Order: sequence, then structure tokens, then C-alpha cells
Amino acid sequence: MSLSASAENLSTDSQGYDGTTNMCLELALEGERLCKAGDCRAGVAFFQAAIQAGTDDLRTLSAIYSQLGNAYFYLGDYSRAMQYHTHDLTLARTMGDKLGEAKSSGNLGNTLKVMGKFDEAVIYCKIHLDLSKELKDQLSEGRALYNLGNVYHAKGKHIGRVGQNDPGEFSDDVKLCLQQAVSYYEENLTLMQELGDVAAQGRACGNLGNTYYLLGDFEQAIKYHEERLSIARQFGDRAAERRAHSNLGNSHIFMGQFTEAAHHYKRTLVLAQELGDRAVEAQACYSLGNTYTLLRDYSTAIEYHLRHLLIAQHLGDRIGEGRACWSLGNAHAALSHHEKALEYALKHLEISKELVDPMGEATAKMNISDLKKVLKLPESPDSDTSSTSSSASAKHSKTESSHSINKLRVRRESMEQLDLIKMTPDGKQRGLSVLQNSTVDKNSVAGKQGDDEDSFFDLLSRFQSKRMDDQRCVLTVDNKENANPSTRSKTNVQNAQNVHNQQNVQPPKDGPGDLLDMIVGMQSKRMDEQRAALPILPGLQIGSLQQLAESRSNSIPDDNFLEQLARCQSSRLDDQRSQLPSAPMVDAESEAPPPAASRGATVPDEDFFSLIMRFQSSGRMDDQRAAVPRSNHGVANGTIPKNGNVRNNNH
Repeated sequence: MSLSASAENLSTDSQGYDGTTNMCLELALEGERLCKAGDCRAGVAFFQAAIQAGTDDLRTLSAIYSQLGNAYFYLGDYSRAMQYHTHDLTLARTMGDKLGEAKSSGNLGNTLKVMGKFDEAVIYCKIHLDLSKELKDQLSEGRALYNLGNVYHAKGKHIGRVGQNDPGEFSDDVKLCLQQAVSYYEENLTLMQELGDVAAQGRACGNLGNTYYLLGDFEQAIKYHEERLSIARQFGDRAAERRAHSNLGNSHIFMGQFTEAAHHYKRTLVLAQELGDRAVEAQACYSLGNTYTLLRDYSTAIEYHLRHLLIAQHLGDRIGEGRACWSLGNAHAALSHHEKALEYALKHLEISKELVDPMGEATAKMNISDLKKVLKLPESPDSDTSSTSSSASAKHSKTESSHSINKLRVRRESMEQLDLIKMTPDGKQRGLSVLQNSTVDKNSVAGKQGDDEDSFFDLLSRFQSKRMDDQRCVLTVDNKENANPSTRSKTNVQNAQNVHNQQNVQPPKDGPGDLLDMIVGMQSKRMDEQRAALPILPGLQIGSLQQLAESRSNSIPDDNFLEQLARCQSSRLDDQRSQLPSAPMVDAESEAPPPAASRGATVPDEDFFSLIMRFQSSGRMDDQRAAVPRSNHGVANGTIPKNGNVRNNNH
């Protein structure tokens, strides 16, 4: 829901809103304007001020929740985004707003996806799809299909990232996820063709191309990426055109068509320069360097790797700088420039140690060792000493951990052997006497403990019996009291007072009527304790709480909702058993890198590395023998959506 649309409805449907409501709406509209302008942080401040002002119009509050959740999503604060999308979903279900429920479910699904909670994301995306079909809203249905494809695509990549597999060589569970993604993308493409939405068709083609690429069907991948390229050119979308060229280059590489791959990478480089994207420009240079290495044109490869190295140094990307040095060393070694190759190999080793990259360090050491043998230089003993020191430190840490475990085990066993009787004062005194007199045999100690237990239980029973007597009520009365009605009434009142004394209930004074009032008061108090509180929705004024309560009383969750909730809750246990992915994945078509903490910003797709290793280790370059650490696909976030709904290509 757009706040602008909400404002129009307010002006036509309602009159006489007070100043507080108008202030809330004005603040929210300003927040929406700032988010559309790209300043989401300032927009969030206005939305929060609108919530502080409060409103009793549920539609306006729902729009604020939706926009605020979207703003937090684009700021990368996914926990708060999920919080406000959940508020939006609660409010929509309370109002019986099916369209709002579909919208907020889709937003929640996308947020859970980037948090790595794929099973919960599937549940909410399917709710979005079912409600869209029920409402016969084909545009919303298309978005739901697209989002479901993205969730299964991200889930498959997340599972497949655990191993070191090339496209098409994943496990069956990964392939199943990717095939489900293909199914939803194809449904989305068919629906968009029926609606004539060419831009949405382009996004579906790009995602289908990437998914077929991961499945190892490179011909299908090339087919869909070429269609994506054609649509991008039709709309003048140069960013999408650049992505299509990059994806086409990757697909041609895996088919062994290196000349075609170089053509697409060169177009990627030109478009990246026109767009002013230095990181992507460096990625294109790196891809071109490796492609010309595969073509055995090492001089051209060195030129592109040097360009990659300069950009990586300019951007402060140490990971990319290390990869560039690794590639330059290999290319110079292939040209028999062994001194230059050794220089880059030593630089690669230095960066790998700085980044604590064991795989890169091992690769650099192997290259240095081979180059020193060729140059007939003495070997350095650093590798042996480092391995010895690391094994010694590992042994020391293992010994310390075993000692700590033994301490904990001894402590726990000693606690388990404690008896309750030993915690009493008498037991402590007797325990001291036993410790002082070490000549007492075990039989006498056992008998003494038995006496202690008997005396302890006698003491306990005496105290408990007194408490039980205090709780008894007198049932028998003498004949004189039976003969005198006034005396009998006083006795009953006294008995009632004894029974209810600990409950702070006043005894009846004037007969059965007061007794009934007392019972009603007690029961009403129990009913109040069992009442459910209304949801805490920030920004909701008191005037609309009655409306909300009436709506809640008429809305009883059906079995389908309860079943979905149970599945959602059960999946939370599984989510607590592994860490979240290091980088969020938003759109399957996007391939921009995540932050440099997880990998270099100037390094392209990880599948390219495994391919380079396979080709070069087969005899083309003897120095390149160790695999390079794999990296992650990234995301390219878009701008804040115009109407608060989920955009087709992103959140």
C-alpha cells in the first residue's frame, strides 16, 4: 500500500481527523518521499516520528509498517525489517485485508530469504501466492512465483556452497532446489508473457539462465541469457546488459568456447567503464586475464591482470590484490620469467598470511618452492618450523581443554553424590564429626545416616501437620449451637473466614447473597487472568483499539493457518543448528559481490576459479597446482519500491 494512496482515501472517505492524525500522515508522506529519493536513513527517521505521533487509521498505519520494513531492508537491518513486516501482517489479518496480507507475506518471505531462513521464507511466499490466486491478482501472483524461484535458487546455492563442486556436479538435494526454482521461474515467465510485461520477462530469463548454468545445462543457459540481453538492449538497461554479457562469458567458458567468452567479457568491461563501476571493471579484467591464459596468450593475460591489480590496490581490496599476484606469477612462469614470477609469488604469500588464508598460503608456498628449484635458490625452512609450532600449539590447547573437561567432570560427579540430609544443620555437624573420626567403620556410618533420615522426616512431619491443622475447618458443632440460630450463623461465618483467610476474601455478613457475590468476584478475577492481551502495535492510538478488538473477536484462525504456523515454528529449531550465510542473496539474476569481508570486491564468480584450475592443472601450467578458496555470489540492491509492495526484481 502506498502512503499517497492512503492519503487520497482519507480525504474522500473520512472527515474531521484531529491534528495528531494529520501530523502522523504528513510525517509518513515525507518519509516516503525521502525513501523514493534514495535517502532511506532519513526516511526511517520520519517514519519513526510518524509512529510516535500515532494514528487511529489502520490503513495508514499498515502503509507505514510496510514502507518502514522496506526501508530497513534496503539499509540491511533485516531484523527490524522483519519486525515491521510482521506488524503489517498482524494488522492486515486483524482487519481482514487479504490484499494487505498477501503483500506483507511476500515482504516477510523476502526478508527471511536474505536472513538464510529458507524454509520459513517458502511458507510466507506460498501464502502470498495462494492469496494472490484467491484474489485473482495476476501481477501479485507473478511476484509470488518470482520470489519463490529466488528462495529455492538461494537455498540451492547455499547448500551447494558447502562443497567444492562445479556447475552440474552438485548433490541431489541441491539439484532438487534448483529444479524447483526453474519450475517457478518458468511459471512466472509464462504469466508475464500473457500479461505482456516484457521487463518482467527479461528478469525471468536472466534467472532461468543462471539456474540452468548451475544445473550444468550451459546451452539452455546461453539461450536464456541471449534473450535477456536482447530485452535489456530493447529497454536501454545497460546494467542488465552488462550482467547478461558477463553470464554469457561464464557459460561459454564452461563449454570451452574461449574466444566467444573473451568477446562477452570485453563488452562487460566497456559497459562497466561507462557505468563507472570500478569493482566490476576489475572483475572483467580478471576474467579476461584468465580467459587469455586459457588461450595461451600470456602477454595479453598479463596486461589484464595488471589492470586488475591496479584497481584492487586503488579500492583497497587485499583479497583481489592477492588473486592478481597469484595470476601474474603463473602467467610470468608460463613465459619463463621466473624472477618476476617469484616476486609475485612472494607478494601472494605475504597477502595470504595477512588475510589468514591457509589455502592461498599453501598455494604460494608451493609456487615459491617450484620457482626456487628452477632458479636453483636455497629453500627457506619457514614452512617446517611453522607447521611444527602450529602442531605444538594445537597439542597444548588440546591438553588444556582436556584438563578443563576433567575439572568439570569431577565437579559434576561431586555434586551428584550430595544428599539432601547433608545440607541440614544437623547433617553438617554430624558430617564434621565423621570427618574427624576416620576410624568409624562404614556400617556404623550407614546406620547413623538412617537415624538422621528418620529424625529429619519426623521433624518435617511435625511441621507439616501443624500447617495442615491450620488449613482444617471445623465440621462439628455442639447441640447448644444447633439450638441457637444466631450462634450457628456466627459459627458458619467464622468457619468461612478460616477457609478464605489466606485468599484475602471477606467473609459473607448477611447470608447467601453475599456468598454468591464473593464467588462471582473470585471467578471474574480468574477470567481476567485468562484474557489475551491485544497485540502491541506501535503508533496505534486508543481510539482504534476497540475496532481492533472487535475485529480480533470475529477472526478465528483456521486449520490451514495453524498448520502453517506449526511448520514455521518447527523450522526454527533447524535454523538454530547452523550459522547464517555470510552474505545475503536477494536476486538470482544479480551477481555483484558482497562486502570484502567475505571475498574480494574485484574478484568475479567462484565457478570461474574451479574452471581455471581444471584447465591449467591438466598440463598447460605446471605451477598452478592448488585450488583457490571459493567465493560467494553477491547481491545488487535496488531502490525503495514506489508503492510499498515487493518489486519483481528484488525485495
